[in-house]
Amino acid sequence: MKTEFRVVPDTNVIIAAEKPTFNSPNREFLQRWKNEEFQVLYSQDMLEEYLNKLDDHHIAEEQIISFFFYLTELAEAIEILYFHHPSYKYPIDPDDIAFLLCADNGHATHLVTYNKDLLDVDPYHKFRICQTLPFLKELRTELPEH
Repeated sequence: MKTEFRVVPDTNVIIAAEKPTFNSPNREFLQRWKNEEFQVLYSQDMLEEYLNKLDDHHIAEEQIISFFFYLTELAEAIEILYFHHPSYKYPIDPDDIAFLLCADNGHATHLVTYNKDLLDVDPYHKFRICQTLPFLKELRTELPEH
């Protein structure tokens, strides 16, 4: 079963999912995406951010290759056609803007992150910015029991 959720995962969620942590909500996030329970969105700028940060955090090369395989096979590439986000408060880190633009351009329902700057962005958008656990709780309510 697949929900209508269109999700932009921040790099910190992907890094946390690739770390060897038992019962991580981020691992569950990644597994549910691979089970095609929701649609992941990404942009070209996000690809570069993912690759650089996964490498910086010493994620094993085979894990990075696997992640990018799933990304290209299951996720939807979003072309950024407009570059203005309707927020009055942009995040401090300019790299974070790529995630907001992808969410806006891709008509996302969620941007999932642990980044306080993104979580604090003014709510003048049509998608929800939340951490992984609240997203998973919402996802579970949308899906019938297995």
